[in-house]
Formats: sequence, C-alpha cells, structure tokens
Amino acid sequence: MIIVTGGAGFIGSALVWALNKKGREDIIIVDHFGKTDKYKNLISLKFMDVFDRDDFGQMVHDGFLKNNKIEVLYHLGACSSTTELDMNFLLRNNFEYTKFLCGHSVNNNIRFVYASSAATYGDGKQGYNDDESKMDTLRPLNPYGYSKQLFDQWARREGYLDKIAGMKYFNVYGPNEYHKGDMQSIVSKAYKQVKEKGKARLFKSYSKEYGDGEQKRDFVYVKDAVDMTLYFGENKIVNGIYNIGTGNANTFNSFVKPIFKALGVNENIEYFEMPEVLQGRYQDFTQANMNKIRKAGYKGEITGIEDAVIDYVKNYLDTDYQYLS
Repeated sequence: MIIVTGGAGFIGSALVWALNKKGREDIIIVDHFGKTDKYKNLISLKFMDVFDRDDFGQMVHDGFLKNNKIEVLYHLGACSSTTELDMNFLLRNNFEYTKFLCGHSVNNNIRFVYASSAATYGDGKQGYNDDESKMDTLRPLNPYGYSKQLFDQWARREGYLDKIAGMKYFNVYGPNEYHKGDMQSIVSKAYKQVKEKGKARLFKSYSKEYGDGEQKRDFVYVKDAVDMTLYFGENKIVNGIYNIGTGNANTFNSFVKPIFKALGVNENIEYFEMPEVLQGRYQDFTQANMNKIRKAGYKGEITGIEDAVIDYVKNYLDTDYQYLS
C-alpha cells in the first residue's frame, strides 16, 4: 500500500492522480478536511481508504505502520500558508507531526518522502542550491518557511537524510488548488479576474531591481512536480533534499500572459499595492538549481511555462469539471 498525507490537498491529490495513471489504487489518504471543499479533489480519484490526520496519528502510535505492508509514505500534509503567524500551531503541525511520521516510517523500513519548501531559502541571498551542507546559512522570511527548515535540520542532525527524501517545492500551480483561497496560484486567480473583468491583477514591485510584474519566480506545473516526487518514492536509494522546480525563473507578467492567449482576449494587466503583511516577507526572485536532481537520475521533461498555463486554462479552469481525473 501507499500512504499520502495531505492526500486531499493540492499536490497530494495530484500525486494520487499520478499514481492512478500508473495503475495504483492501493492508496490510503490522510488529511484534515475541516470546513474546506478540498474533498472535491478526491471525487474522481481511486483509493482504498481515507482517514483524518489526528486519527491517523493515533493509528500510527498503535502500530498501523508496523502491522500493514506499506511501501511508501508520501508526507505532503502541512499548513502551507506563508501568512500563518501562529508558530505554536506550525511547530505541532509541520514539525512535530513530521518527526513522528518519519521516525515510525524509518523504523518500519517504509520509504519516507516528505514536503519541504523553497520558502526555506528566504530572500535567496544564499542562492537556491539544495546542497545540504549549506542548510544552516538559509534564513526563511516567514514562520511557514522556518517550520520547514526546522525539520530539514532535525532530519540531518538525527541522521535521517541518508534514508529519506525531502522535496523543496518551488511555486507549484495547476489543477486541484482551488480550495487554497488566497494561497492559490496567480494563474488561478488571474483566470477568474480575466473572465469577470477582462484584466489580470498583479502586485506592484517594491524593489528597485524589478519593475511592476517583473519579479521572477520558478513556477512549476503540478504535473511535473508530482512526477519528480514519484521518482523519489520509486527509487529508494536516492536520498537527501532536492529542489522541485524548473530551473528557470519567469516574470509574473510572462506567467499570466498565456491566460489571455488561451482565452483569445487582449492582454490587460493592472498592478496594485501589496498587503502590508507580505511586505518584507516577499520573494522577488526564486530559481531552483536542478543539478542535484538530474545527477540523481531524474530524466523527466519539464513543461514550458506557456504550454503548462495554456493546458491548465483550456483543459481545467475553462471547463465544466476543473479537477484532475
């Protein structure tokens, strides 16, 4: 069996979709649903069972991993909000729970693949190289990034990084992110804006280095992100922390322009003030160094940004059924 925590979430449900494409349905999904509508991500997917996050924690404590034949545990469940300020909550949810699952997985010889984050790189002054020896030089800009950094450091200190694989996801976008509210990608938000008002809205720049909409990020399509993630689940001798991105930084302007092309309407971009809570915590530039994952043997092709955005718009956002199926 395969376990996916956060399996009803954005990347988690996309991973289940990718596993289904490979003929795998012996999947257990773990998540915390609350009052969100992320359950919709699961409707068209195939899996064995689904458990609440807290109930699953008790099951693990009671020996579930020891008493069942589990091949891989993909731990993608976490609070991923970059604006979450409750550090106590992040410690429990992102740090302690990950330590708990990691320890039980390794002790029961179960492959453990977990979600770290490019947010650990902070403002990028130390670069975006996933060299674990440079981990302590990184300075995350927000509590979320720090909670991910804490586990990365703990895993290295406790000697787990030669047994597990961590994924530093960059700016992932694509189908099944709709429940994320303000944390949805710019494409998802801008598509709705273009459909409703004929224009996309982007943050103004607060940096002398970048014009409005010219801030750059490494935007990676969710289909590519889960393909890389599966590689580490399937190759148990490849361990450590790896960037999950494209290796190319694109401007926000170039990120939203394919939306207009896909919809056949004229480009119209408006720039507005960034919320104060984000100022000083905003990454103006990210670009994954992909050398390590390539040297580890991953040979998958990465979708170009225009092709990916057009696929997202035409085959999901602008359809009656927007979910991966």
